[in-house]
Amino acid sequence: MKRVLDFLKNAEVYYLATVEGDQPRVRPFGTINEFEGKLYIQTGKVKPTSHQLAANPKAEICAFKDGEWIRIACELTPDDRFEAKKSMLDAYPNLRHMYDENDGNTQVFYMKNVVATISSFGGTPVVIEF
Repeated sequence: MKRVLDFLKNAEVYYLATVEGDQPRVRPFGTINEFEGKLYIQTGKVKPTSHQLAANPKAEICAFKDGEWIRIACELTPDDRFEAKKSMLDAYPNLRHMYDENDGNTQVFYMKNVVATISSFGGTPVVIEF
């Protein structure tokens, strides 16, 4: 799990793909945080991402850095606990002008059933499951 976390943090931007009906949706994200041994992302409950994940929690994440890329297939599970939201916002204080753990909008999801593949053009892919 640490290698996945480190890759996403070093990449700074990753792309989160969800589905809306039969249409894939992808957008850039930047939040990734470890809390209680799980990897978390953050969005707002009013955003389409939140609604899409409520309908179908399966998602994929992709990022590229220094000639390597990571593809992560997972399920994103909401965690409405104050502590989980606070941990995320403490890790990303620049979001506090838009989000607060008590605002009713901040939403965090943790990854489960993760299959992450780190690849490069010349190397053997590394598969990480957790």
